[in-house]
Amino acid sequence: MDEPLQEFDVVALLNDIPEYELFAGQTGAVVYVHDGGEAFEIEFPLTARRSLVVSVVRNQLLKLKGQLYSRAGI
Repeated sequence: MDEPLQEFDVVALLNDIPEYELFAGQTGAVVYVHDGGEAFEIEFPLTARRSLVVSVVRNQLLKLKGQLYSRAGI
Protein backbone atom coordinates (compact mmCIF):
# COMPACT_ATOMS: atom_id res chain seq x y z
CA MET A 1 0.00 0.00 0.00
CA ASP A 2 1.38 3.47 0.88
CA GLU A 3 5.09 3.53 1.60
CA PRO A 4 6.01 5.56 4.70
CA LEU A 5 7.47 8.98 3.94
CA GLN A 6 10.50 10.47 5.63
CA GLU A 7 12.52 13.66 5.30
CA PHE A 8 14.15 14.17 1.88
CA ASP A 9 11.77 11.76 0.11
CA VAL A 10 10.60 12.99 -3.29
CA VAL A 11 6.83 13.20 -3.71
CA ALA A 12 4.23 14.25 -6.27
CA LEU A 13 0.89 15.90 -5.53
CA LEU A 14 -2.17 13.79 -6.29
CA ASN A 15 -4.56 16.77 -6.07
CA ASP A 16 -4.43 20.46 -6.92
CA ILE A 17 -3.87 22.97 -4.10
CA PRO A 18 -5.23 26.04 -5.90
CA GLU A 19 -4.69 28.50 -3.03
CA TYR A 20 -0.92 28.01 -3.54
CA GLU A 21 -1.10 27.54 -7.33
CA LEU A 22 0.17 23.96 -6.97
CA PHE A 23 -1.21 21.29 -9.27
CA ALA A 24 -1.48 17.50 -9.39
CA GLY A 25 1.79 16.01 -10.58
CA GLN A 26 3.95 18.79 -9.19
CA THR A 27 6.99 17.39 -7.36
CA GLY A 28 8.62 18.38 -4.11
CA ALA A 29 10.61 17.05 -1.19
CA VAL A 30 9.58 16.22 2.37
CA VAL A 31 11.26 18.65 4.76
CA TYR A 32 9.36 17.79 7.97
CA VAL A 33 7.14 14.93 9.17
CA HIS A 34 4.14 15.77 11.41
CA ASP A 35 2.16 13.49 13.73
CA GLY A 36 4.03 10.28 12.94
CA GLY A 37 3.42 10.58 9.20
CA GLU A 38 -0.13 11.94 9.02
CA ALA A 39 0.99 15.25 7.47
CA PHE A 40 4.15 16.71 6.00
CA GLU A 41 5.87 19.97 5.16
CA ILE A 42 6.72 19.73 1.46
CA GLU A 43 9.13 22.07 -0.31
CA PHE A 44 8.12 22.71 -3.91
CA PRO A 45 10.79 24.32 -6.10
CA LEU A 46 9.23 27.07 -8.24
CA THR A 47 12.29 28.57 -9.93
CA ALA A 48 16.05 28.16 -9.57
CA ARG A 49 16.09 30.45 -6.51
CA ARG A 50 12.53 30.28 -5.18
CA SER A 51 10.54 27.58 -3.46
CA LEU A 52 7.35 27.21 -1.43
CA VAL A 53 6.83 25.10 1.70
CA VAL A 54 3.28 23.83 2.26
CA SER A 55 1.66 21.48 4.79
CA VAL A 56 0.11 18.49 3.01
CA VAL A 57 -1.73 15.41 4.35
CA ARG A 58 -0.50 11.93 3.42
CA ASN A 59 -3.37 10.98 1.10
CA GLN A 60 -2.49 13.91 -1.20
CA LEU A 61 1.02 12.57 -1.87
CA LEU A 62 2.63 9.88 -3.98
CA LYS A 63 6.17 8.80 -3.05
CA LEU A 64 8.53 8.85 -6.02
CA LYS A 65 11.87 7.17 -6.55
CA GLY A 66 14.97 9.33 -6.97
CA GLN A 67 16.23 12.56 -5.49
CA LEU A 68 15.09 16.13 -5.88
CA TYR A 69 17.92 17.47 -3.69
CA SER A 70 21.32 16.19 -2.67
CA ARG A 71 21.43 15.29 1.03
CA ALA A 72 24.75 17.16 1.22
CA GLY A 73 23.15 20.37 -0.02
CA ILE A 74 22.21 22.00 -3.30
